[in-house]
Amino acid sequence: MAVSTLFRSIRKELTKVCFQQHVQCLHSGPDKALLLKLRKATGYTFINCKKALEKFNNDIAQAESWLHEQAQKEGWSKASKLEGRRAKEGLIGVLKNDSAAVMVEVNCETDFVARNEKFQQLVQDVALATMAHHCSKGQGGYRKSLLSAEDLAKLTMVEGPSLADQLALTIGRLGENISIRRAVSIGIPSDWHIGSYVHSPVTGPSSLMMGRYGSLVVFQGGPEGEVEFLGKKLGQHIVGEAPDTLGNMEDLPCGESETRLLPQTFLLEPKYTVGQFLTLHNARVLDFIRYKCGESNTPEVE
Repeated sequence: MAVSTLFRSIRKELTKVCFQQHVQCLHSGPDKALLLKLRKATGYTFINCKKALEKFNNDIAQAESWLHEQAQKEGWSKASKLEGRRAKEGLIGVLKNDSAAVMVEVNCETDFVARNEKFQQLVQDVALATMAHHCSKGQGGYRKSLLSAEDLAKLTMVEGPSLADQLALTIGRLGENISIRRAVSIGIPSDWHIGSYVHSPVTGPSSLMMGRYGSLVVFQGGPEGEVEFLGKKLGQHIVGEAPDTLGNMEDLPCGESETRLLPQTFLLEPKYTVGQFLTLHNARVLDFIRYKCGESNTPEVE
């Protein structure tokens, strides 16, 4: 056989083999519908979703589980690399029911990430886990618990992993330093009320209020049918005027530098002090908590 004929024969066979391999690759690749479904369910990139489906021969359950596992591993790795970076942005989250409320702070590096739905989902997860932890302690009387970052990391989500694992997963997805900073939970007797207010609110899960500032105020009394509105007005004042202590109803105000709540000029009706406004509405404040996202001083943990 001539050399040229031999070369043509070899080239033809190689072309045939390559074509067969290409067709086989197309048929064994991930199903397009499954790829889109996995991408929508997890939020991971098409490349990673394709890799997962190929790895598990289009078994979407195994592929999703593997993706979460890889993201979590990557999240822990990123968390250790990013932990020194400053995280002073983020959100305050407030969650209430009839007899209890929680307020949490979760921080990130940029306002852009604070607006991300995955970050906001983490804020909701922290609030729900804190509420579940509070409710597990039972009811009775007035109870207030302050939780540190270390306390929160030990909590488990209502359905799923620990908050520490969920934090790692979110860091892996978003690529920023994120920290679950603090939380407070309060429980009240049936004849007490909890007011709340969130400033600079963002749109998020319907059961959770989120923003840059938040407040909870525990009070008794108030006009019938207007308790919710009264609680919100008191919460607005606490966010706006940032009192440090409660003070007494008999305290005399000491001007603009006043840091006691009751003698402060009431923000929404400046002709009254807070104490006078409460007397007018047959109410009294028993306690309050104020969070500002990223503030340098945090209350001591009980």
